[in-house]
Amino acid sequence: MDFNFKEEQLAFADALKRWVTRDYSFEARKKIVHSDSGVSDAAWATLAELGMLALPVPEEQGGFSGSAVDMFVVMQELGRGLVVEPYLATVTAAHALTLGGSHAALLEQVAAGELKLACAFTEQQARHDLSDIATTARAGADGYVLNGAKSVVVHGAQAGMLIVSARSAGAQRGLEGVSLFVVPADADGVAVTDFRTLDGQRAANIVFTEVTVPATALIGAEGQGWDLLDAVADYGAGLLCAEALGAMEAIFGATLEYLKTRSQFGAPIGKFQALQHRMADMYIHLEQARSMALLAAVKLGSADATERRRVVSAAKFRIGQALKFVGQQAVQLHGGMGVTDELPAAHHFKRLTMIELSMGDSDHHLQRFIAQPGFAEAA
Repeated sequence: MDFNFKEEQLAFADALKRWVTRDYSFEARKKIVHSDSGVSDAAWATLAELGMLALPVPEEQGGFSGSAVDMFVVMQELGRGLVVEPYLATVTAAHALTLGGSHAALLEQVAAGELKLACAFTEQQARHDLSDIATTARAGADGYVLNGAKSVVVHGAQAGMLIVSARSAGAQRGLEGVSLFVVPADADGVAVTDFRTLDGQRAANIVFTEVTVPATALIGAEGQGWDLLDAVADYGAGLLCAEALGAMEAIFGATLEYLKTRSQFGAPIGKFQALQHRMADMYIHLEQARSMALLAAVKLGSADATERRRVVSAAKFRIGQALKFVGQQAVQLHGGMGVTDELPAAHHFKRLTMIELSMGDSDHHLQRFIAQPGFAEAA
């Protein structure tokens, strides 16, 4: 298997890196984070102009049909640059529309940068179990009526359309009876409460009260949406692994530079052997995380759902271990300034902390990995 990136992939990464350096500096990001919307329309327009929004969209809808490996290099640079735009939320939700195959017009709007999306999958009582769905969808004369609540919907208030999981049949917990819907964020009965998360991004709690959507809002077949939901969640988790890698590379580089310039006892502290050992351990974690993130990106395109689940969960677990170690060591090596808002490393650490808690934490993915067929026999 060839793990070298193609020229086109490297060009995408280089274009993003130059944009972040030129227009999305640490100070510019700080202003965006503390703005009323928490995002930048100018940055979103640039992402569309660079082709980042069209990258994962099928060619038939004006996109480039980019693979998860293509997205890997993009997410890596976004993680390195601490970009807070609703890119991950939009492309993950767009993947649901692509798999559903019946909302081409919305995908065309995404590719053109005209529409932002968000995935409303998580609920307060469910933690990381996406099959625990209390939100209901009952068939009505004009389509479906949705009732329920979703918690911590990343960039939910910035989205024009929401991809909502709901229970159309069966008990609250289970894989049967799950349906996915496209719901306009401004539909009657949708109440959105926006807030800023600890890493500077935005999320929302969303309540659906007698929200009526047409039958065409259904993604896939009624009551058979679990496999699609599971695949979309894995896609988002795989992209998060790539973003975490970029953030870890940035915080590792910043720490290394600090050790070279910070002096104590008449010498750079990087000359102290104990600190060199810490940096070596951080590097080992970083490289192992790189391997797992890339493997996850490759396997996201696998036709074998069991293999995809196994690899994505293994990657999310291993990267969860790595980001904790790399982030915590970086803070320790920086000293007290490692947790101040004035230092980019502190913000990378916050983002890494949120990535660990998003799309399933390490404990969730370890349990999921163990539950996959063949594990008991192999053990």
